[in-house]
Amino acid sequence: MIDKSNTSLTEVLSQIQDGSTIMIGGFGTAGQPAELIDGLIELGVKELVIVNNNAGNGDYGLAKLLKTGAVRKIICSFPRQSDSWVFDELYHAGKIELELVPQGNLACRIQAAGMGLGAVFTPTGFGTLLAEGKETRH
Repeated sequence: MIDKSNTSLTEVLSQIQDGSTIMIGGFGTAGQPAELIDGLIELGVKELVIVNNNAGNGDYGLAKLLKTGAVRKIICSFPRQSDSWVFDELYHAGKIELELVPQGNLACRIQAAGMGLGAVFTPTGFGTLLAEGKETRH
């Protein structure tokens, strides 16, 4: 089996390019990899797509990354909180795209991506605004 572990922050970050999709763990400020986020900011990559449970808080972690303008799109289930002002300002200014995904679907999509599957179909959101423009199957 291939060893996919890395011990160097520099080695991990060297694999990230403009336009990469990155999943960042944690919810709110809890559990976010602050050093990795700071490393992304230092790296100066742009047009990132971020997958996270929310869209950042205050000036910390993910919100700090959003504030740099490096993120083109965020895929999450809980974008708005009382202190999500960085995301709110970017979204209302048309500077960031949001893909709102129900939390259960987000978990399924993350699992499917980890298994190398192309898609997961669930009935959640079928026939609602969340389903507009998305493939459906019966």
